[in-house]
Amino acid sequence: RSPGHAAFSEKWKKSAARVKAHDMPPEGLDQPSDKERQMFAKWMQQIKYLSPKDPGPFVIRRLTKTEYGNTLHDLLGVNPDIVASLPDEVSGEGYLNSLSPLQLEQYLAISEKVLNQVVALEGEPPTAIQLELFGEPPTSETDAKANARKLAKSLARSAYRRPPSAAEVDVLLKVFELGRQNDLSYQASCRLMLKAILVSPQFLFITPAREVETEKGIVPLDDYQLASRLSYLLWATMPDAELLTLADQGKLHELPVLKDQVTRMLIDPRSRALFDGFGAQWLKLGNLHTRTFDPENFPQMTAAMRSAMYDEARLFFESIVRENRSVSDFIDSDYTFLNGNLASIYGLEKTVTGPEMRKVKLTNGNRGGILGMPGVLAATSFPNRTSPVNRGVWVLEQVLGDHVPAAPPDVPSLEKQDQKQVASLTLRERTELHRSEAVCANCHRLLDPIGFGLENFDAIGRWRDQDENGQAIDASVELPGGRKFSNPKELKAIIAQHNAKFSRNLVERLLAYALCRRLEGYDEIVIDGLMQKIAKDDYRMQTLITEVVTSYPFMHRRIE
Repeated sequence: RSPGHAAFSEKWKKSAARVKAHDMPPEGLDQPSDKERQMFAKWMQQIKYLSPKDPGPFVIRRLTKTEYGNTLHDLLGVNPDIVASLPDEVSGEGYLNSLSPLQLEQYLAISEKVLNQVVALEGEPPTAIQLELFGEPPTSETDAKANARKLAKSLARSAYRRPPSAAEVDVLLKVFELGRQNDLSYQASCRLMLKAILVSPQFLFITPAREVETEKGIVPLDDYQLASRLSYLLWATMPDAELLTLADQGKLHELPVLKDQVTRMLIDPRSRALFDGFGAQWLKLGNLHTRTFDPENFPQMTAAMRSAMYDEARLFFESIVRENRSVSDFIDSDYTFLNGNLASIYGLEKTVTGPEMRKVKLTNGNRGGILGMPGVLAATSFPNRTSPVNRGVWVLEQVLGDHVPAAPPDVPSLEKQDQKQVASLTLRERTELHRSEAVCANCHRLLDPIGFGLENFDAIGRWRDQDENGQAIDASVELPGGRKFSNPKELKAIIAQHNAKFSRNLVERLLAYALCRRLEGYDEIVIDGLMQKIAKDDYRMQTLITEVVTSYPFMHRRIE
């Protein structure tokens, strides 16, 4: 088998990273020259093109809690919070598609709550939405069955986000007939059929049309699948009427049409879902609302402050998407979004007041962009202090896309150092003492300087010149290779020089999120092609999203 085959991709990528970092070969063995290391890296770039053209494994995935609630709202008009009893889930790469008995019970209970809101119980007058849904009861049993078949097709088409197969309609009719056999009224039998729809795999999962399941190989997504994949990516809900009309016409897969739909959907307020699902996960803000902070040192971290921090990142992300700005603005920009509460973190409480979030011009070069954003800085801190290591890892992994190995299990944390020995040391000096361990030095030589460069921001993002112990902060550092910086503004300038690397990391993360799986094999070649197109348009965000949506793996699937 070729080393470019998908099965080898992850192993070879890790091998290349270890050779680049001089971790391999181990010390004591013959070491390759720099030229030989460069040749190996170049060879690694070439062998991936031996991977066969392949969209990768197709994930038939379950709706997340958020998607499920939004879909119930759009389908039947109920409050999305009706799904609050379900556990929260992380969306994107690595979906769990199984359903436990407990989850099945929860779905049954939620479907009953939904039906109680939109359909009257037996013996009660029908609700208005019920008469839209089911129509007036027919006068004969023959008419009742004919109406039930039409109703099954109509309800299933909306709920399944595609035309149902004949077999799927027959299953629903059997549920209706079961109700009639048990002396339920026409309306009650229709209610039972609707309940069967709401707990069916076709509703709870994003499923393909059945007609092509007998084929083998690689096929394009049908337009209904494409509509659902696009709608749940950008809106976290079912396709709207315009998407389904284009699917009915067989036009959605046409690239000009598909690109126009992406533009339309990104302008729509529902595109907030792209940040809530992807952006917050990328920036690691998902647990900001529940993250613990020392109440004595940081009484400002109220629920309102946490919400403002999250909303700042969300509104900033949305502005870059909707204004089609370059992704470089994520690293450095001259504006953000604040309210009076969050403005106190920036030292702007005299100029920004009130609870409303609004766009604010920034003049301090250390602010602007995600590196100086309080939510990010808080999410990468400990409850009682900053963490240069966490912040360094965050920049390397979330911004630059590098892989930082986990710390060895037998290396003690800073809190376990001899406290008498380190009592007079700054956090930086304690961290440098920690990395004197040989096993730690290799990783820390890169991530520590980045973290130290952000040390002027305290654990919740306020600027400071002294640390928690009143000692002066030294933020001047030198990166491997000789590059020096002494503040966040200069660090941002260095990272901005790696715009292509940052953009590639963002593309890889978004594609993995869109496909709900890890990237491998042929995906590397796809990313290379996407980067060429995105670079020509100055790495603009809408172009990046559109290229992901129109990519080969997004628009095709493998049938096994």
